[in-house]
Amino acid sequence: MSHISADLAQAAPFSTDDKEAVYKAIFTRRDVRSQFLPRAIPYEILNRLLLAAHHAPSVGFMQPWNFIVIKSQETRAKVKSAFEKANAEAAALFKDERKALYSAIKLEGIKQAPINLCITCDRERGGPVILGRTHNHDTDLYSTVCAVQNLWLAARAEGLGVGWVSIFNETDIRDILNLPKHVVPVAYLCLGYVDELYLKPELEAKGWSSRLDLQSLVFHDRWGENHGESV
Repeated sequence: MSHISADLAQAAPFSTDDKEAVYKAIFTRRDVRSQFLPRAIPYEILNRLLLAAHHAPSVGFMQPWNFIVIKSQETRAKVKSAFEKANAEAAALFKDERKALYSAIKLEGIKQAPINLCITCDRERGGPVILGRTHNHDTDLYSTVCAVQNLWLAARAEGLGVGWVSIFNETDIRDILNLPKHVVPVAYLCLGYVDELYLKPELEAKGWSSRLDLQSLVFHDRWGENHGESV
């Protein structure tokens, strides 16, 4: 019988039910934009989501994230205005049928969702020299995105929808949320309960794009080497 240190736990696989729950959260997670209900999110559930995000992996254990919970209608109105300005700029980049489809897709739920949440990255946290960040300065940003994913999957498990609003000019969000220069707004999220979710990602369901074939994305040993092998 092996002896395990008090600092360690056995790396046993999850039970069948637990494994299925993890994969269910991954495969049924959706970017929600228009299905939000007006039902309030209880504090204890919001706290569980933030705790899940806070337990994301981070390079050098730097934990560079902060969470700005936004309930103010005044703040949200400013964010909505910033989105609309950027969205008009974005729409102008597409042509013909693509532009028409872009304009028909709802891309945010800023005012509908009970809670907006901005997850930021403090690029000075941990000081100038951080384990694992010595040769790739952007690992703090990657770590923050892991926190976003943790929160998103936890939200799915709680029956909450999450929508990532990325169509902003960063300077506008910085000004609205009074962010210091060294803090980057990584994800602006809309959170709320939903009754229904798309069976497939909404952009796939509405004909914008489709999921790429996994096998075409997997290489062996170096870029471009596939050999027709399956994973």
